[in-house]
Amino acid sequence: LMPKFPIPEEFGTEESYRQKFTEQDLFEEFTRDENGNEVLTAEAAEKKVKTLGGYDRLYRIKLEADYLGHLAYKGAHERYGETLTEEQEERIKFELHIMKTMGFPGYFLIVMDFIRAAREELGVSVGPGRGSAAGSVVAYCLRITDLDPLKYDLLFERFLNPDRISLPDIDTDFDDAGRGRVLDWVSEKYGHTHVAHIITYGTMATKSAIADVGRVQRIPLARVNEIKGYIPDRGFPDNIKDEKGKSPKVNLKNCYKYVDELRMLLNGDEPQIRNMLTYAAQLEDTIRQVGVHACGVIIGADDLTKFAPLSTVEDRESGKRVLVTEYDGHVVESVGLIKMDFLGLKTLTIIKECLQNIYKAHGISIDIDHIPIDDAETYKLFQEGRTVGVFQFESAGMRKYMKELKPTVIGDLIAMNALYRPGPMDYIPQFIRRKHGLEPVTYDIPVMEKYLKDTYGVTVYQEQVMLLSRLLGGFTRGESDTLRKAMGKKIKSKLDELKPKFINGGQSNGHDPQVLEKIWADWEKFASYAFNKSHATCYSWVAYQTAYMKANYPSEYMAAVLSRNLADIKTITQYMTECKHMGINVFGPDINESEINFSSNKAGDIRFGLAAVKGVGEAAVKAIIEERNANGPYKNIYDFVERVNFNVFNRKCMESLAYAGGFDSIIDFHRSKFFAIDT
Repeated sequence: LMPKFPIPEEFGTEESYRQKFTEQDLFEEFTRDENGNEVLTAEAAEKKVKTLGGYDRLYRIKLEADYLGHLAYKGAHERYGETLTEEQEERIKFELHIMKTMGFPGYFLIVMDFIRAAREELGVSVGPGRGSAAGSVVAYCLRITDLDPLKYDLLFERFLNPDRISLPDIDTDFDDAGRGRVLDWVSEKYGHTHVAHIITYGTMATKSAIADVGRVQRIPLARVNEIKGYIPDRGFPDNIKDEKGKSPKVNLKNCYKYVDELRMLLNGDEPQIRNMLTYAAQLEDTIRQVGVHACGVIIGADDLTKFAPLSTVEDRESGKRVLVTEYDGHVVESVGLIKMDFLGLKTLTIIKECLQNIYKAHGISIDIDHIPIDDAETYKLFQEGRTVGVFQFESAGMRKYMKELKPTVIGDLIAMNALYRPGPMDYIPQFIRRKHGLEPVTYDIPVMEKYLKDTYGVTVYQEQVMLLSRLLGGFTRGESDTLRKAMGKKIKSKLDELKPKFINGGQSNGHDPQVLEKIWADWEKFASYAFNKSHATCYSWVAYQTAYMKANYPSEYMAAVLSRNLADIKTITQYMTECKHMGINVFGPDINESEINFSSNKAGDIRFGLAAVKGVGEAAVKAIIEERNANGPYKNIYDFVERVNFNVFNRKCMESLAYAGGFDSIIDFHRSKFFAIDT
């Protein structure tokens, strides 16, 4: 149910393809592997054609697939050079074939198109990738993603697995200031009735059900809070088990069963309290309010009212009412609609603003996507734990581990990004010891070094388990992803099915079965913690970009960080303290030097933005700056009053600026005299 991507007529049309290819041609192309080998029974092949929508639909898919291939190979030569290696050729050929035979080439064309528009037409920053889509070489060649999967051992089947029929899911990060413009562009291109957000349903939680009913029944708040206090916050004590021997879920039904105080109140002699608890249990898990999915958007082939009920909901972010599907994210794909995630990432806005600050202060244009990956100052910043304000590396715990690890390559950052989370965090000390040679790097089987060398013999990523299952046990691409999913979700039946295949495959490759048993046991223990390397790699690259700018252009970077946190005084204070530690002066607002946001000057100091002054609106700030840029700096307070536009700049703005010291540089008296009474 996706819209048709407009393919240039000179490339081909559905009509010309009908004349050029027979149904038998399509049957063979869509039911064989990328090398033309028969891999399906006749019955399975016919079923596949039917699943894809029949031959009428196959003509359209083939046209889209051929055009996708044309663009992918064009992009591959731009990325890799005129001559592609055997590995590059094989990977692109495989990926294009899977995209085609799963029926998704149109999806990739649409995603490629709005990402291109964001960069080239709208001036919106786009992230290097997010999630498992970064494992696709074709996505890299189409500039959907911006990191080479082959360089970092990222896997396509982690994203699209022919053995696991599921819809593609490409999440895209845009700078948060520009995300709305991209959505507007998509709506304009495909039609406002063809594009909708996805509704979210907020339900009555356990404690809020009691609070809401108590408020309606006018039960004193202190009493309601006392009763809510009997409900466990995280879970029941370990000694409480249900009929199946498991820890019961925390809901009102179980609370009345296992919490003595609540059971006594439910059966007690206070009718108001009894009613409150009874009604709360009936209302628990019912829908309390609706909202808009933070990033999910549907783009349909036709008016969406033909496929799903629609409504409008107020978007908290923009304050506008937006069109939403009344099917939520769990249901909307079941009717054939494909969800695309448009995410706003504040860090991309910080990077963009920092680049503008650098240009203003030094006249230098930096291509942030092509900075050196081995910059000594950047790694020194990580090694010293000076990562406050650095994307995903600024927590106190991460800074501590950075000082201990002393990273020297991007792989160290990727690994720490993956390990620094509950569970795998226990492996960080071992990772650090092995990095510094304090513990020997060992491999159960020598050939495992191929995929574990970069992480010093520690299994960190899901992709490592997948690659090793192929190397040792002879698993196919699809089977290795099935193993990854089964281990991550602890699907015992699937693991029991795959284990003999791994052991037998490993034995046939000459490996000791006892060692293979140990490897399998290690995987089962750790695989539920193992992280998606594709995502860790993308976000570590963004982290490196922010660290590069903080290390090499500290005042410009910190000015951008401060600007993007204007509304949060606690965070502003934290970053101003960091500026002090860095030896950067943060001066107050100045009518002749301040911009709208925080800015840096050639001396390396930061000046408060006028928009950061409470009581001064953005329109007033723009008027002050436009007049200053047009007719030069303000000479004194009288000159300012004569020149400023009082249609947007009122007495409140004047007083707020005076209080903040905005006029200190153009007056020869203390700012307090603005508010003195003449005698």
